[in-house]
Amino acid sequence: MGFVHLHVHTEYSLLDGACKIKKMMPLLKEMGQTAVAMTDHGNMYGTINFYKEAKKAGIKPIIGCEVYTAARTRFDKTKEFDSSNGHLVLLCKDNTGYKNLIEMVSFANIDGFYYKPRVDLELLRKYHEGIIALSACLAGDVPQKLLANDYEGAKKVALEYLDIFGEGNYYLEVQDHGLEEQKIVNEGIIRLSKETGIPLVATNDAHYLQKKDAKAQRVLVCVQIQKTIDEENGMGFSTDEFYLKSEEEMRNVFEYIPEAIDNTVKIAEKCNISFPAIDDSKNRVYFLPVFKWTEGLSHFDYMKRIVYEGFDQRYPKEKQTDELKERLEYELSVINKMGFVDYFLIVWDFIKYAKDHGIPIGPGRGSGAGSLVAYCMRITNIEPFTYHLIFERFLNPERISMPDFDVDMCPVRRHEVIEYVQQKYGVENVANIVTFGTMKAKNAIRDVARVLNYPYSEANKLSKMVPDKMSLAEALEKAPELRSLYDSDSKVREIIDMSESLENSPRHASVHACGIVIGELPIYKYVPLAVNDGVTVTQFDMKVDEEIGLVKMDFLGLRNLTVIEDACKLVRKKIPDFNIEEVDMNDPEVYEMLSQGQTDGVFQLESGGMKKTLISLKPRTIEDIIAIISLYRPGPMDSIPVYIQNKNHPENIKYKHPLLENSLKVTYGCMVYQEQVMQIVRELAGYSYGRADIVRKAMGKKQMDVMTREREIFIHGKKAEDGTVEIPGAVANGVPAEVANDIFDEMIKFAEYAFNKSHAAAYAFVTYYTAYLKRHFKHEYMAALLTSVIDKTDKMVPYIISCQEQDIEILPPDINKSDVVFSVENNCIRFGLSAVKNVGKAIVENIIEERTRNGNFDSFYNFCERMMSSYDIDSRTVESLVRSGAFDSFGYKRRQLEVAFGEIKKSLYSYVKEQKQGQVSLFDSAEVEEPDYVYPDVEEYSKKEKLSYEKEVTGIYLSDHPMKDYAQMISKGGYSTVADINNDTDTFVNNAPVSIIGILSKVTKKLTRNDTMMAVLQLQDLTGNIEVLLFSKTYDKFSSLLEEDKIVLVSGEISIRSDAYGGAGDTEEEENYETASIICSDIQEITSPDMKVERPTYKKNMSNEKKLVVTVTDNDSANLPRCIEILTKNVGASPVFFCFSDKGKVARFNANNVLISNSLIQELSSVLGDFKVQVK
Repeated sequence: MGFVHLHVHTEYSLLDGACKIKKMMPLLKEMGQTAVAMTDHGNMYGTINFYKEAKKAGIKPIIGCEVYTAARTRFDKTKEFDSSNGHLVLLCKDNTGYKNLIEMVSFANIDGFYYKPRVDLELLRKYHEGIIALSACLAGDVPQKLLANDYEGAKKVALEYLDIFGEGNYYLEVQDHGLEEQKIVNEGIIRLSKETGIPLVATNDAHYLQKKDAKAQRVLVCVQIQKTIDEENGMGFSTDEFYLKSEEEMRNVFEYIPEAIDNTVKIAEKCNISFPAIDDSKNRVYFLPVFKWTEGLSHFDYMKRIVYEGFDQRYPKEKQTDELKERLEYELSVINKMGFVDYFLIVWDFIKYAKDHGIPIGPGRGSGAGSLVAYCMRITNIEPFTYHLIFERFLNPERISMPDFDVDMCPVRRHEVIEYVQQKYGVENVANIVTFGTMKAKNAIRDVARVLNYPYSEANKLSKMVPDKMSLAEALEKAPELRSLYDSDSKVREIIDMSESLENSPRHASVHACGIVIGELPIYKYVPLAVNDGVTVTQFDMKVDEEIGLVKMDFLGLRNLTVIEDACKLVRKKIPDFNIEEVDMNDPEVYEMLSQGQTDGVFQLESGGMKKTLISLKPRTIEDIIAIISLYRPGPMDSIPVYIQNKNHPENIKYKHPLLENSLKVTYGCMVYQEQVMQIVRELAGYSYGRADIVRKAMGKKQMDVMTREREIFIHGKKAEDGTVEIPGAVANGVPAEVANDIFDEMIKFAEYAFNKSHAAAYAFVTYYTAYLKRHFKHEYMAALLTSVIDKTDKMVPYIISCQEQDIEILPPDINKSDVVFSVENNCIRFGLSAVKNVGKAIVENIIEERTRNGNFDSFYNFCERMMSSYDIDSRTVESLVRSGAFDSFGYKRRQLEVAFGEIKKSLYSYVKEQKQGQVSLFDSAEVEEPDYVYPDVEEYSKKEKLSYEKEVTGIYLSDHPMKDYAQMISKGGYSTVADINNDTDTFVNNAPVSIIGILSKVTKKLTRNDTMMAVLQLQDLTGNIEVLLFSKTYDKFSSLLEEDKIVLVSGEISIRSDAYGGAGDTEEEENYETASIICSDIQEITSPDMKVERPTYKKNMSNEKKLVVTVTDNDSANLPRCIEILTKNVGASPVFFCFSDKGKVARFNANNVLISNSLIQELSSVLGDFKVQVK
């Protein structure tokens, strides 16, 4: 007796599978089932996750795949014959079968993809060993023949599969979900079984866990295909029987063929697969390629030669201390003993290739910057001793794990490095890595609501009730407003419940932005492969690839490296030997600029909150930049006020024990870095760096069992079995046990958010380089920065505004002076021609080539004649150049040139045609003299038209700005600006009211899934752009005003969303970056600067509606002067009340009201403690 589900679609059947792996195992356990198979459609994405969860639950995992079968061969891809495909379920009997299946699935994707990844008979014959096949669902080859009333054809297919897989390895599959087609097929299947002897097996083709989940699965399908649940889509099931049924249910369905149920157990018993490296990481073997190019030396000797050559170059003889030499020998020894010599050589080699070919590489990234060997090999460019970086944070001899060098490089030329690696190690031995977009809580609500026809605006409000980075289950507990709606509104409850069932489901597969794997053998020998957008990727994500032993490399595109290199090229035009890596890292002018918050365009320091922090911090060293990069993130941000206070008042720094000073003095008594935890346990308790890293990791991951053990060791030490002292402990080093315990508690609290100093130090260098260039070569730097966003107008506008603030004039495009990109001209920045819409880079290069070869263009006619005779240039290109102002230097009106071009083109057409046909004689081939062409006498465009056309083709206003006339109106009226919203993050918080005047630079109208209209606007003022959203009711009211180039007053509420970090820090690593938009409630057209407009009904500083309550006791009396000092520095509109809890009295603070902000609350809390400062 018994039953095993052998046909199950997990969430990795991306279109329609809703059997969540984590929820599946407890359910199977509850039903008493002891094994289960995973058979996703055409892929094996979830294999390892499925295996681990099953093993954890004590359930036998059976690895499989429901493959698609090609109508002919996998190479045939003609729509008429090959657009349809069959299904076949394949299960791994053993590890040989697993290896065969991953290769088969790989080639189905690489060679056979046509609508679906398809296998053919050749692959099945080649890779059949160790595999059991089932005939699949109604889409299987055998059932399809039976449905076509081709019994003999079905029999032929079945016997062919029997021949391929062998006796006992091919089964005819029966299913019954109450479908009429299945009755027909099952009759044929049973007859085939009797005639051929091929055994039967019963499955339920499970697509969801329980019967009640049928609707959720239909919703999931609708989400994927962008339909509502009421629309006919042809993708859903007509019954709700496709779930994980119990043995009893299955036996009742197939009571007439009990052997089909029994055979599920027999198949499960045959399937025995194991992954030793997954079962125990100690069994892990790394499939590292061999570095073969060692010039006859052993790999280690070759590496040592490179290291010591670099050591001599990095350190003059007088600086080669014994400590440095010992550290170098130690690191080399560890690298060699751990077997990572080839890894270092591989990384060294491709970085050397990049640098030798002028491809910008970052100074380092991640913990690798802590390695002296890496520094000497020029893998990194940060001197680890200077910044107290720790090698064991990167490579721990007491914890076997793969080192991980993440390499930042120029995104434009990143592909060249990947191609070099592919050529060196073999294309088949290198692959990109898959990544999965998942349905997070907020998006799940929006998607489900859309499918269920819930109004978009209401869905948006509902999703915003879920706090960032919180699951729906957590939100229902911690967000009272959401809970109240959930309890009172049945529709909301349905949406939330449905969303929760789909939350975190993989939504789509894509290519990881930076990760690649390199193997000793072709990658399909280790993992299944897929093809995504033409790129070959592993079907396992980055973490799983590493778990099975593949070596991952991260080639991250960092735009700022390109900006720095482009700026340096411009600088070298006047200072030929300029090298950014040799600049003074202690330049006071740079730090003064940072201290004033002038950081637009400076890597990692652009946001409004960061600017305010810098103004308070007043950084003076690179260590300050390293610290603020580390602190300015959720969690550690709470320590910023204390850090600033201690930096500015070092006399107030207090250490819990004097032994902490050496570790914490560089950060003014505050814990900031993971490395400081390691240093503290080493210096106070005598840990080795290797064991200190294990403690650091345990604290960060909240491994309570490890922390409990290590707390005792940290305080009292540890003795070896022979009684010798292995770790002295803090008490033995003179630290009282109580103090040591407090320090350990503080480290635990801090370690969860602590940042890797090696990473921060490397990025601080990039930050400093960008700041240095901005301060000393602002024209070159801003030109390079604008070039980096040449195709992103929304990012270009703030940088143009920043140029204006720095008194840098932006010159319009000029046909004789502009380069391809932005360039520097007489301390101004000249607009690049390729930034003009409809003028491609190739055309611009042709213009510059002609200009270089035959001199500047003398006139518009001369331009037309020369370009038309030598190059292909169309009317649209010329029109765009005219409207951008590129021909303004010739002295004609833009409208004149547009009208004239048609006539000039016509007059030149016959000459150009004859020239191209070779009919112009040698004597005629000299340049045709410009005739006395009279340009038409037409009026110029109006100012509004001229600016509108200018913005249309350049994305920005260049010659003037329509909002300049309204500057006084905005200032006098007390209206907000885009800069206010972006920079004043204390006032313009989520849901804060706002009124702003600007010009509608872009209007996008959308039809929602509920057949209502909404609009997304781009509103621009003199300080920047901001997005404005109009939902259906507001849209209906104001749709007549939604025209581009119209100047309007927008009123509404601020909406803050968290995105991947953008701005000047375009890196492929996801970091939190908050973006503000406006949810519009009212729009008024502004027809003139003198127009009388009703002022907003709210005050710009909304904090006057709140009060600050500070709770104090007698024990706080010593801290009151400091509190008063803080309050008097934050003048605003909100009253302050002191609540003296010991005496039961409340008194108002009469010196001044305050501006309530997060920084004020944090600063007061740092003095009085948490929970003593409240806003009411």
